[in-house]
Amino acid sequence: MNFQKTAAAIHDISGLGKCSLTAALPLLSAAGVSVGVLPTAVLSTQTGGLNNYTYRDLTDDIPGIMNHWDSIGVEFDAVYSGFLGSEMQVGLVSEFVRKFSKPDAVFLCDPAMADNGKLYDTFDADFIEQMKKLCMKADIIVPNFTEAAMLLDEEYILPPYSDRYVTDLVVKLAGRFNSRYIVLTGVQFDEDKIGAVAYDSEKCEISYSFRDKVEGMFHSTGDLFASSLLGAFLNGHDIFSSVEIALSFTVSAINKTVELGGDSRFGLSFELCLPDYMRNLGVL
Repeated sequence: MNFQKTAAAIHDISGLGKCSLTAALPLLSAAGVSVGVLPTAVLSTQTGGLNNYTYRDLTDDIPGIMNHWDSIGVEFDAVYSGFLGSEMQVGLVSEFVRKFSKPDAVFLCDPAMADNGKLYDTFDADFIEQMKKLCMKADIIVPNFTEAAMLLDEEYILPPYSDRYVTDLVVKLAGRFNSRYIVLTGVQFDEDKIGAVAYDSEKCEISYSFRDKVEGMFHSTGDLFASSLLGAFLNGHDIFSSVEIALSFTVSAINKTVELGGDSRFGLSFELCLPDYMRNLGVL
């Protein structure tokens, strides 16, 4: 008998701005996955390009939620963590993975803590050390180049990159954190294309995926990519085809937002791209 796959999404949630949980929940649901959500914080809006947003930390609520779920015997086929607001939350996610993962569950960790060569303002060097510990438990790690450099204690390098540099980076990440899969986003070998690279450390196989670069600042693309990647993976696609599906979906959402003239500060118009995503998954 085939059972519906389940996933726990551990992210913050913004009232406006389609990122974190407001991206993960609809995307995984469209992929046919039953999603349990564990909010880490509530914000009035997403933070990119917007000021004076409200922020409420939910760290104190997480243990009670975990205790309740534990008491009713909840288990998941996947755990998916994104933005975590504190070192304490990183530790709680580590405990969550131990308690609520089925024996063959996959843990996807998006170490959302930095971009463009800089750590997010709310974090410090101690947070990086805690994130390293969490990545040690992950089956799939999905960093950008800034996060990858910080996880490896290396200097951030601006694009464009060489094939040798990118290959060395993903191999070092897999070795450092003992992860089966590394998916590195923001790969650029030239000014015209951007994409991602996937590395399967068990098979020692690597694959690049590129699309035409769209000029502009588009918030929440990382959340869309990681969420659609996990949706594809839970539908039986291997890591390389999952990256292809996720990249196609993310770029389609960017192009649709440009076409409609939407304000990208409030997220991308991904809703109109969901049918194609579902068809690519084979669920529609």
